[in-house]
Amino acid sequence: MPTRLVRLALGVITSCGLVAPMAHTASAAPPVEPPKQAEAVGYGGAVSSVDPYATQIGIDVLRRGGTAADAAVAVAAALGVTEPYSAGIGGGGFFVHYDARTGKVETIDGRETAPASAREDMFLENGKPIPFDEAVTSGLGVGVPGTPMTWQEALRRWGTKDLAEVLRPAEQLARRGFVVDETFRRQTEENRDRFNAFPATRTLFMPGGELPEVGSVLRNPDLADTYHVLGTRGIDALYDGEIGADIVRTVTNPPVDPAVQRTVRPGGMTADDLRAYRTEEREPTHLTYRGLDVYGMAPASSGGTTVGEALNILERSDLSHLDKTAYLHRYLEASKIAFADRNRWVGDPAFSDVPTAGLTSQEFADSRECLIADDAVLPAPVAPGDPNDPQGCQPRTEQGAEPYEGPNTTHLTVADRWGNVVSYTLTIEQTGGSGIVVPGRGFLLNNELTDFNFTPVTPGQPDPNLPAPGKRPRSSMSPTIVLQDGKPLLAVGSPGGATIITTVLQVLTGRLDRGMPLVDAIAEPRASQRNAAQTEAEPGFVAQPEAEKLRAIGHQFKTVTEIGAATGVERLADGRWIAAAERERRGGGSAAVVASLR
Repeated sequence: MPTRLVRLALGVITSCGLVAPMAHTASAAPPVEPPKQAEAVGYGGAVSSVDPYATQIGIDVLRRGGTAADAAVAVAAALGVTEPYSAGIGGGGFFVHYDARTGKVETIDGRETAPASAREDMFLENGKPIPFDEAVTSGLGVGVPGTPMTWQEALRRWGTKDLAEVLRPAEQLARRGFVVDETFRRQTEENRDRFNAFPATRTLFMPGGELPEVGSVLRNPDLADTYHVLGTRGIDALYDGEIGADIVRTVTNPPVDPAVQRTVRPGGMTADDLRAYRTEEREPTHLTYRGLDVYGMAPASSGGTTVGEALNILERSDLSHLDKTAYLHRYLEASKIAFADRNRWVGDPAFSDVPTAGLTSQEFADSRECLIADDAVLPAPVAPGDPNDPQGCQPRTEQGAEPYEGPNTTHLTVADRWGNVVSYTLTIEQTGGSGIVVPGRGFLLNNELTDFNFTPVTPGQPDPNLPAPGKRPRSSMSPTIVLQDGKPLLAVGSPGGATIITTVLQVLTGRLDRGMPLVDAIAEPRASQRNAAQTEAEPGFVAQPEAEKLRAIGHQFKTVTEIGAATGVERLADGRWIAAAERERRGGGSAAVVASLR
């Protein structure tokens, strides 16, 4: 057990180990699906994810003395089995960690990178963007994966277990299989046409060419073998070995069924691109909000700067005493303004001068907050401000398109008995990524390079998010940790493409300003304003009486089925943890604690 700062009176905690090793056969009995619950309260650590198998695996790691980092990697690996359309070793992500021993919040940037062959015009033909769906379902859109190196780096810095040990439960889960739910079947159906184009994908996710039935068991022995190779031989098996060779072969010569009529462009990734990949240790974004310290992910993620700017804008409003209509109005307008600045300024800091400190400064936020009126809506798209030279209130609009990001991804939050906390968002971008399973390896490749802008968002204005060799595409992933007096108060995050930012902002303000329990703040109907004329909103949001009042002052809503699937953990004053997840979105999430002592 690590000699870390112990601040909890643990009481009696029953010990239960990881799933016992089982035969490597497809006929092994599948595990019973653990029960789902949206909230759990207790001691000894907490885990929240979208999936009950993954959450239970994380709890088992904590019970065996693992740290939050150990458990987070184990949960992420399990999600690669049960949430393969959202995340996996073919993708990347951002890992935010609070260390109870040092009191520091640190991050790992495991974002995918463009290969050396990438060019600013890589998604153009005859000067015009290629069809977006053809960019997604291709080798061209695949970035160099960062997830395996993220896992290794997290274990090296904050873990007590090796990669083989934390991958073993997910390996076993992949062999035994998991029970297909309605969400998995629906996501498969949405991808049916493009999955059919690739024999390896079709065989894995649509055995016999049919959609998996709800209640059936889906096994992935190829992924189990891949995890076993990574555990025994290390991540070099991917970055400089046989797994990597299979990735390169798949990207450069996509294995398309010749009987299927689909344009699938090859990519230019090489073995040298894999060997050159490195995660980045970045200083987190940091600001104070209502006397709390809010830490997020720095660029190339736009999550920390955009959530941070919006919070700074809202700092001057007493959101706790406003009526709900006024609160929602200010939340939506702050989001609109922050997105205007995000689209102009945020990209990979290795390729452009990103004014991170300026974007998260109170001075800049104050120069933007004064644009908000209580009885009117700012015309969109709002023109960006300049964090290097904040000016007074001069509302302006400009022409520009909203960059597209796929609505998928997954998020997990973990806390351990020593008080360490992880907020980790990982992805393969689109639901189903590129649609291409690496033959014999059991995982989908990402389409992360489609997060680059194909052409400048605003003609004539510099765009920090155009493709380039080795560049990380801008992300909206927003893993967030909030400290109170230097100790963890809560950690949150969500999937959802660009809606991640607004989801995290809405959850934070719901909990910190409106006093909602964390599970209720997560369940609250959502709306996402991203500097557009219309605000995307869930049916439950539009059905509220406040929505009509918002329309009366100029808000316009476009109804979407669902926004995000957040998870979070919160530390109570008595040392207990709350784990919170969705009640309904994506079929409901899964929250658990090591010892449920209320």
